Amino acid sequence: MSPAHLSNQNGDKDWENGSNASSPASVPEYTGPRLFKEPSLKSNKFIIHNALSHCCLAGKVNESQKNKIMEEMEKSSANHFLILLRDANCQFRAIYTLDGQSDELQRLCGVGPRVICCSAMEAIYKYSSDRKQFSVLPSRTVSMSVDAFTIPAHLWNTKKHGTPKKAATPK
Repeated sequence: MSPAHLSNQNGDKDWENGSNASSPASVPEYTGPRLFKEPSLKSNKFIIHNALSHCCLAGKVNESQKNKIMEEMEKSSANHFLILLRDANCQFRAIYTLDGQSDELQRLCGVGPRVICCSAMEAIYKYSSDRKQFSVLPSRTVSMSVDAFTIPAHLWNTKKHGTPKKAATPK
């Protein structure tokens, strides 16, 4: 067997005949799912997904909650999502959608006020996918570059109506 035929068996080019061992005609066209999806400039859905997966709800313990949130985001027609964080420690609380026409955020899922006015935000954050962490933005203006926010502590304090305690009866 000539060296050209040996290299042909290894998948290298057959220099004598000028053909490849696996020519493009013999390789079927790839018809599977697209592995790369170009990011849309109009939506931050993929950034929020990364923030939830790698920072806010990382690990197996949070997988069911993360999947439920991702389902809600897929069902939503909104383009811009924001994560409500409890405080500067970046503890996840809820996902909100930003309506371009109004100055309000609507809760999509999670724990927090149903509607938040943009002026009620305490701090705003941008998620860095390469560092896998949130960084504070010095601005107070909500734009497409904002991925998360916190609200003042007094908005977290809700009055709970419990059953009144019985007064001790004297003996």
